[in-house]
Amino acid sequence: MAHGTHDYEDDPRNRDILINIGGELYPRDEAKVSVFDSGYILGDGVWEGLRVHNGVIVFLEAHMKRLFEGAKAIDMDIGISKQALVARLYETLDANKMHDGVHIRLMVTRGIKATPYQDPRVTISPATIVIIPEFKAPMKATLDRGIRLFTAHVRRGYPDVQDPKLNSHSKLNCITACIQATKAGADEALMLDPHGFVATCNSTHFFIVREGEVWTSSGRYCLGGITRRMVLTLARDAGITVRECDFSLTDVYGADEAFVTGTFAGLVPVGEVDGRTIGENGAAMPGPMVERLRTLYRARIEAEALKGRGA
Repeated sequence: MAHGTHDYEDDPRNRDILINIGGELYPRDEAKVSVFDSGYILGDGVWEGLRVHNGVIVFLEAHMKRLFEGAKAIDMDIGISKQALVARLYETLDANKMHDGVHIRLMVTRGIKATPYQDPRVTISPATIVIIPEFKAPMKATLDRGIRLFTAHVRRGYPDVQDPKLNSHSKLNCITACIQATKAGADEALMLDPHGFVATCNSTHFFIVREGEVWTSSGRYCLGGITRRMVLTLARDAGITVRECDFSLTDVYGADEAFVTGTFAGLVPVGEVDGRTIGENGAAMPGPMVERLRTLYRARIEAEALKGRGA
């Protein structure tokens, strides 16, 4: 079992889920893709993680926009329209009788290749589209006690090497950072940008709170996070001072609070970074800012769900 923001309670219902591959539904044990698939051979593709609340995939328009922009950036034809893909997502949910407490992994790869080789021109099939819905909710203990971070030596790189804005299947740099953090006894990795400023975490976005202000990175070296953007918007609308700026580990160690954001678990407090306790005298978690932002975020999710599937 993993430790960190993606911890979840095992749900026996997941043994019988139906997985959508190319528009066809398969039982979990029978869901397979070719060993010649671009995603398997090269990590060539893009993906999204989605949350379902009251039967509605929340912030779906933003997720679809990011997915299709990513596909365009790598010159990959998804093969179906946004509307058709949304319909396929909901068909998969309905076939599994899923309404709430569900996380979806939507994956699109370039397709099957004639031979194991990187050139996209040897692709001989349409894009492979896989939808894996699971009954999955974050563990309460993680949301309450928070996580510990370790600063990895693996950096978030320049966009001319591998653009961090791309939500690609190629995540080896993040995996390596996560491994280093795990070996150090932490839950997840904090990653710096090429200049030594704080960028993001290996699978979530990172924030600190200092004197009532919410700080996060400039965003130049991290994925365009949807939950990140939502938290920034909600904080500004609530009159909280927000800074998207360069800051160092010294600023992190002296912060009043720290937290990470992501689609799966929302806002998760961070209690320790590199062995330093965040906050005065081991402050109780979640802190007041995290609690306030969580309340605003939950209200926004409820409002999104009330719009229904047609939103």
